[in-house]
Parts: sequence; structure tokens; C-alpha cells
Amino acid sequence: MYLQRKLNLPTLLDKKSFFLFGPRSTGKSSLIEHQLGSEGTVIDLLDTDIYFNLSVRPWELKDIIEASQSKFKYVIIDEIQKIPQLLDEVHSLIEKKGIKFLLTGSSARKLKKSGVNLLAGRAWIAELFPLVMQEIPNFDLNRYLLYGGLPQVYLSKYPEEELKAYINTYLREEIQAEALVRKFQSFARFLEIAAMTSGKMINFAALSSDVAVPASTVREYYSILEDTLTGFILPAWVKSVKRKAMSTAKFYFFDIGVRNKIVGIKQISANSDQYGEAFEHFIAMELRAYISYSRLDYKLSYWHSYSDQEVDFVIGDDIAIEVKATHNPSGKHLKGLKILAEEDIFKKYYLVCTSNIARVVDNIHILNWRDFLDQLWNGKII
Repeated sequence: MYLQRKLNLPTLLDKKSFFLFGPRSTGKSSLIEHQLGSEGTVIDLLDTDIYFNLSVRPWELKDIIEASQSKFKYVIIDEIQKIPQLLDEVHSLIEKKGIKFLLTGSSARKLKKSGVNLLAGRAWIAELFPLVMQEIPNFDLNRYLLYGGLPQVYLSKYPEEELKAYINTYLREEIQAEALVRKFQSFARFLEIAAMTSGKMINFAALSSDVAVPASTVREYYSILEDTLTGFILPAWVKSVKRKAMSTAKFYFFDIGVRNKIVGIKQISANSDQYGEAFEHFIAMELRAYISYSRLDYKLSYWHSYSDQEVDFVIGDDIAIEVKATHNPSGKHLKGLKILAEEDIFKKYYLVCTSNIARVVDNIHILNWRDFLDQLWNGKII
């Protein structure tokens, strides 16, 4: 079953060549097949013969492309991080031939470690994320909060088995097989704790103690998770003046289901802390995907004051969003937004909740999560 995705590749490629990054199994190959079809020729570096040939003779990329160039509008190189040296050839072909490339990858780490410059602006960057609400017919929130949005997982009759297989493959292929960490057991322990604390402020000292590695190693482990697209850092918004903000970042896993499986969560009860955390994680993923897919120049962050007031998400300096899995929002749920509003910086304030009654209280828009996301994806929030 193919689901129509929000990311539009032809629109992007009409402007410029692109890197398309996304974790394994987010649907990059399926997206390319359905959106580009016969307009693109694919050079798959997961193919053993192609991989070994271009590893030894990267200059032969030109010959492969020239043999098929008259038939295709785009050249797609799948898993470009496996042979970073190909980027020199791609650079030359963009400059001399004007060829449009789509360069896909499930990790940016090898490209960074190889010292390549991502073509010095000759190719822009796009990302593909797990499924978002508006890509899923008959969206089931409870299923999503437990199993996440990887297409092969959400659509499966056996999502638990799919998640188990995904994590085992990820650990083996993305981390262990590429020898990204020297002490894999320590990293595996870190991965579990990072999943347990996903969505919370990062405490390097506590993690260092729990994993029994130096804080510098913990920082490197988080870098590995970012570079392999397993998660993302949510920075702190620190421009408040009346109440000084903490600068500690948060970390979120790229997918709720993957995070839950690592932790060992097999069910999430309504009204539980786990439900609230997963609900907040869900909104974080939707915001991140919308900003990226819409090519908006906004930074997603959060605000937490030294007096322990917090707002879950801040978009640029324009929009503040609090997320609460409650059917009955009250004054205590609005407190962080009201305090942040005293800074007189933001244009819009939202409380996203499970209540079906939309209203405005003290300039704060209280919206049901579904209504909020409908407005978001229709361009009415940002």
C-alpha cells in the first residue's frame, strides 16, 4: 500500500540538485519510485556489484550516467554516504553537464567524517520523516503513539515484530557494522537510557554516571544518534528577559515506536504520564516535518525558565505551543504560555490538547490536536 507523502520531489528537483536524508524505512525508495518514476535513473549503492565497482573506480559514474542520460531527467544515487568520493564526480557533472541529482542517504556521519563539503551549496538538503497524520487515511492516534510512523510498522498486522526487526537491523548495520563506537555494550546501554529520557532535558553528568563513560563520550554518542538520523536535538530558546531561560537542550528519537520498543513499552494507557509524553513527542514530529517539508526558515526549540516554567515548543520568535493530553484544559495548563507572553515577543500562542471545544483564553488559542494539525498542514499556523 502506497501512501501519498507531503514531500514533493519533482518540485524540489526543478530548482536544484538535492540530498535527501532520512532514516532507514521512512520510505525514500518508495517515494522516489512513485514521484519520479521513469524520469529518474537509479544508481543503487546497496547493490554489491555497483558498490565495489564505483568504490574502486568512482570516475566511472560519468560513463554510467552518459549511457542513460538521454532517457532520464534526473540521476538518483541511493545511499550516497557509502562512497563519499563520488561527490567529487557529482560536483563535476553538476558544473559541466547541468545534471540534476537526487542523492539519498540514511546517515550523514560518513560524509562528515570524510571531510566532504556537501557540494558547497550546489545541492540543497531535504529530509524524509516517518509518516505524519495527514499522510495516513483513518489516522489512529493511539496506534501511532504506541507504534510510531514508520510505514512498514504502522501499516503492518504485526507492528511489534516489525519494530523488533528494525531495531536489531539498525543496531547491527548502522552502528556496529560501521564500527562507529568502540564499546558497543556501553553504547547499547546509553541508547536505552537516551530512549527513556527522550523529550527531557539532557543531563550529561547523570548519563555519564549511568553508562559509566566520560561525559565527552556521552556527547559523542548523542552526535552519533543525530548523524545516523536516529534522533534530533531540540535547542532551548533563550531570548526571554523577564525570566532567564535555561540553555540545556532536549533530545527526541526520530520515531515514537522505535523509542517505545527500545524502552520496552508494550502499551500506553490513556491519562498516564507515558501517554502525555508520547502525545508531546507526536506533536514535535509533526512540527518538525511541516517546517522541513514546507522549506520554512524557522527554528524549532523550547523554553524553560530557571523558575521551572516551560513551553513545549517555540517556532522562531513567532509562535509558542504548549501540548497537554487533557480533555479539560484549565488555568494550570496555560501558565507557561501566560508567563512567556509577558515577554511580548510572540505573535501567536496555542494550547494543543484532546478537548473538542475550541476557544481563546487570554489570547491563547486552545485547539484539539486534530484541528491544530489540520490548520498547520493548511498553512494557517505558520
